[in-house]
Order: sequence, then structure tokens, then C-alpha cells
Amino acid sequence: MSIMGWRVHFTRSEPVRPREDTALMRALPGLFSRVPEDSTARAPEDQPFLLGPRGEYDVALNRYFSVWLAHSPWNTQVAHARDLRTFFSFLWSARDGRGWRDATEDDRAAYEWWRRRDERGPRVQDSTWDREVATVNQFYLWAFEQDLVRANPIRQREAAPWSPWPGRGEGRQVPAESSHAGPRREVKWLPPASYRRWRNVGVCGFDADELPRREFRGRWAARNCAFADLMVRTGLRLTEQASLTLFEVPELPGTGSGIVNARTVLPDAIAKGGSGRAIYVPISVLRDVRDYLEWDRREIVEEARQRGAYTPTSRSLLVEDPAKPRVRLGGRWVGVDRLSPGERRRLLMATEQGWEPAMLWLNQHGMPMSVSGWRQVFAEANARCAGQGVDLSATPHMLRHSFAVITLELLWRGHIQALGELNEGQRLTYQRVFGDPLNWVRIRLGHTSVTTTALYLHTLQELEMRTRLALVPDGAWEPPGYSPEGWQEGPEVSA
Repeated sequence: MSIMGWRVHFTRSEPVRPREDTALMRALPGLFSRVPEDSTARAPEDQPFLLGPRGEYDVALNRYFSVWLAHSPWNTQVAHARDLRTFFSFLWSARDGRGWRDATEDDRAAYEWWRRRDERGPRVQDSTWDREVATVNQFYLWAFEQDLVRANPIRQREAAPWSPWPGRGEGRQVPAESSHAGPRREVKWLPPASYRRWRNVGVCGFDADELPRREFRGRWAARNCAFADLMVRTGLRLTEQASLTLFEVPELPGTGSGIVNARTVLPDAIAKGGSGRAIYVPISVLRDVRDYLEWDRREIVEEARQRGAYTPTSRSLLVEDPAKPRVRLGGRWVGVDRLSPGERRRLLMATEQGWEPAMLWLNQHGMPMSVSGWRQVFAEANARCAGQGVDLSATPHMLRHSFAVITLELLWRGHIQALGELNEGQRLTYQRVFGDPLNWVRIRLGHTSVTTTALYLHTLQELEMRTRLALVPDGAWEPPGYSPEGWQEGPEVSA
């Protein structure tokens, strides 16, 4: 079944002008004029909105993005927009041109069949389906509250509490159309040795024995390795790390300083849920990031500057003095730390050589690297591993999981060892001063609730179980005298 109809678009403060003038443009010269900076009607940059099958703009529908989701992370808004687009397009293409206001439970049942079980459908995974149900359900709850629909087409049921803390999660209503697979408790992560092999083979282009290959032509291998190492050693989300500017990169400490980790701060404006926090970057990783700045980034910036790629436009946000990272917005100075990821991509910074992007990670054209660009880097790394016969793959979020599991395991081992050497009173003082390792990891990950971080405890329990099972000898399961070749002669045993 071919699904078409609704489309996702993004707001722009300056409309994209066609390369050639048309009769309509000449008749309406103000059609592509820029919205004044001080206009109250100016829409946020890069905010998603939906257009109907005939190009119509539904004001009531798009208030969901401009009002209800306005302060949600950009990737959350995009996920909602794309999931709604898919469902609305199904209604229009497969349900006789039905609109989103008239969706029924029967429509949702047909949609579920097509998405999950139809031989000609996409057959999405349970996790994808659960996300789609959750995002569409949230929209219809809002639409019902706004009196835009007569009923929510998604049936509800009372949630089964799964929280490890008594009383949490009881009495909640959740979509009955979820997969019922339960909360995702299987955390995909890579132990340090597996990560290093994935990085060396997939990102650096080594062979299966982790030796350099002459045929590998990866100009950006050093940049990509630094990016992956920074992610697995700090636990940053992809959108957070991809939004870093040069102003968030700490300086390398002097030789012999004894400093193991350099501290920087992730601003609230680019952290999911406004969870700005301190980030500790290992010196070895920071050195690789600094090498990327010194060599690869500088070279590509010079090439792009010669092409005139950094000539300021009306959309540019200019940092005139890098010692004071701020820009002029709406007639006032605004610090770079308060800019959203989309606004940061428009930053140009004044240097002695001329203007250049303030973003840390640049692509081969000298422009800020996009989130989708980084996902492609990981996809290509996984393909290289498969090509070399290495059964390893990784995603950006797997590296975040790896940081969480490994850090939590090491912290708990140190915590337990320290407590074992103390008496009862000293243990109480120690816990008050140093806190719970689970809470420390929660802060590093930017989780609002420790319940979310507790997911990694299940992974540690699974790891401990595998370790203990490996210690059980095979002979413990067979009676004396038995071998794979048969029974050995021995003393007769009476019943």
C-alpha cells in the first residue's frame, strides 16, 4: 500500500526564494520578504508544522506544535509531527479521504494491522509501534481537551505499575493498543573491548585484526573517532553533543597537572528537558578533540572561507567578540548558552582570519554537522564492521548506554568496597557525603527521575547472572560416570 498525503515542513524566519523570478513573485513583491526581528508574529525557527493532502494549513491542528509542544525538545516535536503525518496520511489514502477529526477506533485497528501485521505493510517493531501510539494518543488527548474531536480513537486501559518503588505508576491510563511488551528493560551496550573494536574497524577503517587498511580513504576518521569517544566517555545524547560550540570545549590542562578529567557545562538550552549539567571529559579524549580542531577543522574552515561560505546573511547570528560569546537578538544581547540547537547552527564567530562557524563539529563542506549526518556516520561504521566479518554494531544511544552501565558498575564496586571497610556510623556519614552511585549517574545522564536510571540496575543484575552462570561447571549437571561418549564402567549403584 502506498501512503501519501500529509507532509511535514519547518518554519523559517526567512522564506527560501526560488532561483528564478516567476509571474507570481513579480505580482507580489513582498511574498518572500523577511519577517521583522521585532515582529510578534514571527514563528520560532525550525518548528515543525503539517500541511494537508491539498496543501492546506490547519490552524487548529498546528497549534499543537506552536503552543502545546512549543517548549519540548526539537527532536520530540519532529517525532510527533512525523508520527501524526503517517497516521493522517493513512486516514486520507486508505480510509476514503477521512480527516483527523473523524478518526474512529475502527480506523486505528486498520492502521495497527497495516503497520504491524500486513504482509505488504512496514511491519514495524514493537518499540516503534509503542512510540507511535504514545505520540498520537498524546495529540488526541490534547485535541479532545480543546474540543477539536468528539472522542479519542485510541482505547485506554489502566497501566500496570512497574516501578521498583511501591506506589509509583499506579492508577495511570495508557493506550490499550500498545504492544503489551512492557517497558524496555533490555539495554543494548558495548563493553570497553567491544567498543574499541567497533571503533577501530568501523570508524577508523581497520581490518578484522584491527590493523590499518591501505584501501581505506577516511579523511574524517579522526573527527568521527573523537566524536564517538566523547560520547561513550560522557554519556551525552546525540542532539546534545551535536549542538556543542567551541565555547563549551574546555582547555587542555598543563603537563604534570595531574588532572584526569576536564570540566565543562552543558547549557540548559541544548540539554533534553533543560537538564543542563556539568560534563567531565577525560583528558585523553579532550586531546583528540583538540587535535581535530587544530588540523581537520582548521583546514576545512580555510577551504570554505575561500569559497565565501561564511559571508554573513540576514539569518546569521554573529559573535563579534569570542571572549564574550553573545549575539544580538531582538535588540538585546543574548548569551550563546541560551541559544537553541537550531539557533546555534546559524552562529558565525569573528576571528583574525575572518568569520567561521562557532559549532564544534563541521562536515566536509565546512558547515555544522547535522544529527542525521552523525547517524549516517554510525551506519557506515556498522557496514564496515559487517564487511570485515566483525559482528558488532553501535548507535549513538548505545554509546550513552555503555557509559551508564560501565560507570555504574565501577562506582558500585568502589562504593561497596569503601563501605566494607567502615563501621555503621562511618557508613552513614560516607553515604551522606558521597551519596548513591545511582543518583550520581542520574545527574551525569541528565535524567529527571532516578526511576529512569534504575533501568541500568537490571542490566547489572543480568551481567552478574551471566558471570555466575559461567562459573557453573558442565559436570555439575550430569551424574558421576557420564561422558559424551557414554557411560563409563564403574561400581554398580543400587536403587
